[in-house]
Amino acid sequence: MASSTPAIELEIGPYGVRISNPDRVYFPARGETKLDLANYYLSVGDGIVRALRERPCMLHRFPTGVSGEKVHQKRLPHGAPPWMETVRVEFPRYNRHAYELCVTHIAQVIWCVQMSTVEFHPWNSRRADTEKPDEWRIDLDPGEECDFATVRRVAHVAHEVLDELGAVGWPKTSGGSGMHIYVRIPPDHGFSEVRRAALAFAREVERRIPQDATTVWWRKDRDPRKLFVDYNQNARDHTIAAAYSVRGNPEGTVSAPLRWDELDDASPKDFTIATMPARFAELGDLHEGIDEAVFPIDQLLEWADRDEREGVETPPEPED
Repeated sequence: MASSTPAIELEIGPYGVRISNPDRVYFPARGETKLDLANYYLSVGDGIVRALRERPCMLHRFPTGVSGEKVHQKRLPHGAPPWMETVRVEFPRYNRHAYELCVTHIAQVIWCVQMSTVEFHPWNSRRADTEKPDEWRIDLDPGEECDFATVRRVAHVAHEVLDELGAVGWPKTSGGSGMHIYVRIPPDHGFSEVRRAALAFAREVERRIPQDATTVWWRKDRDPRKLFVDYNQNARDHTIAAAYSVRGNPEGTVSAPLRWDELDDASPKDFTIATMPARFAELGDLHEGIDEAVFPIDQLLEWADRDEREGVETPPEPED
């Protein structure tokens, strides 16, 4: 069905991006449209570009809005203008490759919105060497019966361990029921080693708060009241929603950067495409300094070696 309003052209720096069907409702809870989504990403432009910059990026597209079909897309959609950038990534298990989105300018994000992208899921490595992550991701993933108060408690313990290590953690809501904490690391190790380091950290968090946190590998074996400290998000080709990415739900929640002192009062539902523009205008990008706070993971790898010497099993890596 044709839109009730014609396509519009957005001038974004030197680029023009055509938005077709601008009044198509994408988020039914409050009625935000495709154009509202584009304007949201423009309002947090510095933040979303920083989160995506030069990373291979998977797109979650919703051609008819978030109530309709969801398309997971690794390859840049067809019809891209010449100023859209990509990076080639390999999938050895399938003997295939893909040219994925590689953002350097906010206009590239908005072109993806025109192509019905709602969520942006970047790799934790960059195009200079896609096999060497520069971002360690701590994913606090609550079980089915785990409340957000538990997420907060585990996040505080993770913060405590990071402080003891001398690492700066950059927290954000997931846009769902959990939280993410990012740490910049030197791009000196492959995905397997970063995952080993992440597992060693997760086990230390579990030791300190075993009543709330778990590293149990199989979902069927986990206590649904506990939070899984998911080290697997550091495995190759595993992605999670970027800071400032909208999530594909009716409320249009956002994966929102936080200050640590906000943690006890913040709720994931507080951060939506309706509320984040004003927050960003007031606070700016709370992850602005992330690229300057680089933490070597050597001590975590020593912890991993210790755990393995003591007979603690390292679960197999998930398949790509």
